[in-house]
Amino acid sequence: MAYDPESTAVIVVDMQNGFCHPDGSLYAPASEEAIDPVNEVIQAGRDAGASIVFTRDVHPPEQFDDAHYYDEFERWGEHVVEGTWDAELVDDLDVRDEDHVVVKHTYDAFYRTDLEGHLDTHGIDDLLICGTLANVCVLHTAGSAGLRDYRPVVVQDALGFIEEGHREYAVEHADWLFGETTDRADIEFQ
Repeated sequence: MAYDPESTAVIVVDMQNGFCHPDGSLYAPASEEAIDPVNEVIQAGRDAGASIVFTRDVHPPEQFDDAHYYDEFERWGEHVVEGTWDAELVDDLDVRDEDHVVVKHTYDAFYRTDLEGHLDTHGIDDLLICGTLANVCVLHTAGSAGLRDYRPVVVQDALGFIEEGHREYAVEHADWLFGETTDRADIEFQ
């Protein structure tokens, strides 16, 4: 099925130094390897005239100080701290001034962000989702999109992960429960 560029956005999840660069706090080699495939998805969307949205996972240093349960620093250690190089998008991404950048503070790019408002304002219904980590922020963002009646399509060969099994789980879960999956080569715009 071809995507209408007027109502489609490419959502690039958390392709940041902290996850994709060897010096990053939560570096995963597969996240670095996903940079070129993600750029291919961006370029396909850009060439067709689709919207491009980047998410950045950013944590203020004190974010989890009074957490009752949800504490990413306890789970993962300090990472992508606000104002640090770790939290910036990797230099190798094709980010342009006209692209929208969403700063998020949880796994879900819709939670307390402007993402839904941006998509609605621009008439976006279909989301081509790529980035990292497949089974964490990508999966939670895709699931949240589906619950909001967007069509989340996970680009399975443009995902970062820690272990291959994590990517496989995320792709299978996304396809089975709330969305669709595709490969880069199968993305077509009408």
